[in-house]
Amino acid sequence: MFSGIDRHVFDPSLLRAYDIRGVFGDTLHARDAYALGRSFATRVRAVGGDRVAVGRDGRLSSLALETALVAGLIDSGVDVRRIGLGPTPLLYYAVASAPEVHGGIEVTGSHNPKDHNGFKMDLGGQPFFGDDILDLGRIAAAGAWSRGAGAVEDADLADAYVARILQALDGIDPAQIATLRIGWDAGNGAAGPMIERLVRHLPGRHVLFHTSVDGHFPNHHPDPAEAENLRDLIDAVAQGHIDFGFAFDGDGDRIGVVDGRGRVLWGDQILIILVQDLLRRRPGALIMADVKCSQTLFDTIAALGGRALMAPTGHSLIKSGMKQSGAVLAGEMTGHVFCADDYYGYDDALYAALRLLAASARLGRSLTELRDAMPETHVTPDLRFAVPGVDPFAAIADLVARLRDAGAAFDGTDGVRVTTPDGWWLLRASNTQALLTARAESLTEPGLVRLLDDLNGWLARIT
Repeated sequence: MFSGIDRHVFDPSLLRAYDIRGVFGDTLHARDAYALGRSFATRVRAVGGDRVAVGRDGRLSSLALETALVAGLIDSGVDVRRIGLGPTPLLYYAVASAPEVHGGIEVTGSHNPKDHNGFKMDLGGQPFFGDDILDLGRIAAAGAWSRGAGAVEDADLADAYVARILQALDGIDPAQIATLRIGWDAGNGAAGPMIERLVRHLPGRHVLFHTSVDGHFPNHHPDPAEAENLRDLIDAVAQGHIDFGFAFDGDGDRIGVVDGRGRVLWGDQILIILVQDLLRRRPGALIMADVKCSQTLFDTIAALGGRALMAPTGHSLIKSGMKQSGAVLAGEMTGHVFCADDYYGYDDALYAALRLLAASARLGRSLTELRDAMPETHVTPDLRFAVPGVDPFAAIADLVARLRDAGAAFDGTDGVRVTTPDGWWLLRASNTQALLTARAESLTEPGLVRLLDDLNGWLARIT
């Protein structure tokens, strides 16, 4: 099927900052998966590797893409360990837990529309993104592929993976969980079967929602960062069927949480709970959070004696930053949570759910009580601004210069996060679209209005 392909040019829209994504049958085809396999295997062999793990999510196109991907990998001379249908964290586990595996690729469209798909990659335990992804395109365009005849083996890692993540509850008295009624909403994504397997080992009562894998996503879209996708959990809390619930995105690396009052706990609020538990056990630990997170989170870290590091948005950037800085906990607003104290440092939503259960038990307060203790703030959702004819990154560079000349207080980690007496606002260039994105937070509603007025004033000067 692919024997005539000796070089390949990807649609430019496929090669993203953090992964490879496209619309199946339009910008993404099986031949792209084959060429990706050839190029990635070439990179693996260049660093002395010879074995790659491959997994896939439950999208309708994932099996066809996985088949082509495996063909490309073996044609460039690496052996493939196929782990089958499962969440992306299972793929990361397949690499992290086996020294003989030198890289991994998950076929996944994550939380994108059902006709989209793509690939997340890991090489040598390091996230593979940015220039690495562009390099795959250069290798394919030149046809500079290694050649060989790799072998394929199938591996079932589900039991080993579940046993590993259950270690998050080590030292927790099962009686502290036994009275809980917990909801689990997989959104018909790839995490569903693993959730079914996991809850068999947990005390308490567990109510499962949409754990059958279905690439049509018939119940709701699997994106827990959107409150409407958590409606089934919110309703179940309101009806008294569950005490709280967890939700997962399409490939199981992002978590959503609904507490006992039906409130959504956003990514920074999830981190606030984990921080309180972690800093009791690891005083002074370094914790990373992306620039979109609440000031409440950074203040909590400081108040509890931890060290906070603001990070650029993007799961690959955070994973890379954790390895460089030695941070042992990190997260971002979208629900990616990374634990490197007693785990591998990659984003795993099932493990994060168990860490929240453990944190609640050790802190002696329910998730609802922990949420009640957080100050209420007034915060915008992500705001998006199209800037026709303007390079978003050049616009941010211009804004940095203007803010510096004006003596404004700002952080330039990712775009600009400007602090005023009313709170803060953020403006950054999107890494995936030709847009500027913004966010603002204040302790008061009038303060938020003033922040947005300030933001709009600066925005007008650069666009």
